Amino acid sequence: MSKTPDDKVTEPAALVLQKTTPVVGPVRTFRDKVYTSRTLILPGGASLPVAKGRVTAVDDQQFQYLNTHPDFERLTE
Repeated sequence: MSKTPDDKVTEPAALVLQKTTPVVGPVRTFRDKVYTSRTLILPGGASLPVAKGRVTAVDDQQFQYLNTHPDFERLTE
């Protein structure tokens, strides 16, 4: 059984990780104006916990959801 080029690792591990690991942007915190504790279910099915009236967006999808939802107010840091 011979190996095809697809079976070989041709790039250093750092480059592979760079291509496959999502880049996390800055953490952005929001205040929940309605609840102090709840779990949000985002349109894609991911969950986002609210604790002590605060919720943190760590990616663009979470940020977009929280930034456009009327129950949340972005906190400046």
